[in-house]
Amino acid sequence: MTMYNNIFKITHNNVLPAQGSILISEPFLQDAYFQRSVVLLVEHTQEGSMGLVLNKKTELIVNSFFPDLKEFPDMPIYLGGPVSPNRLFFIHSLGDLIIPGSLKINEHLYFDGSFDALKRYILNGHDIEGKVKFFLGYSGWTKGQLHGEITKNSWVVSHATNRNLLIAEGEAFWKRSLESLGSQYETWTKYPKDPYLN
Repeated sequence: MTMYNNIFKITHNNVLPAQGSILISEPFLQDAYFQRSVVLLVEHTQEGSMGLVLNKKTELIVNSFFPDLKEFPDMPIYLGGPVSPNRLFFIHSLGDLIIPGSLKINEHLYFDGSFDALKRYILNGHDIEGKVKFFLGYSGWTKGQLHGEITKNSWVVSHATNRNLLIAEGEAFWKRSLESLGSQYETWTKYPKDPYLN
């Protein structure tokens, strides 16, 4: 394992995290939530950070939990992180005029807001595919924790404001996110998911 780490180790890119940043995990992380994950930082302050794993789709759908939404197209739920795993969160591109109480993340994305307003929007016949993404739980870091993980090269930070974040899923999105940072990070995409099987 140490041999693999030495071959594939790349230091972080010195981009500082901020609200709206993307955290891309290094290939050595074996954690169930964060292995090959891309995390959107919803909030980042001196006191701590909150993010949502974008590319870990579950088999659950929102429709199953709300009888009035059962007849609508499936709305998948993603695994946002290990904190509050029984609470539903969402990001969207609808803005705070349509979804009051939303927190603006960047020019394209908003976090949460009135779920009742979102339900009314859906029930009134508006398509939300590619506009809303649902999560169970979130990822949280206490004061200084995320900085420490970045310093240890657990994450590489990107400031990409990509609209595709609302439809991103799977390991392929993790690979594309790394490749967009430059050729030096393509090495990470070649690292075996389970080096002990090679």
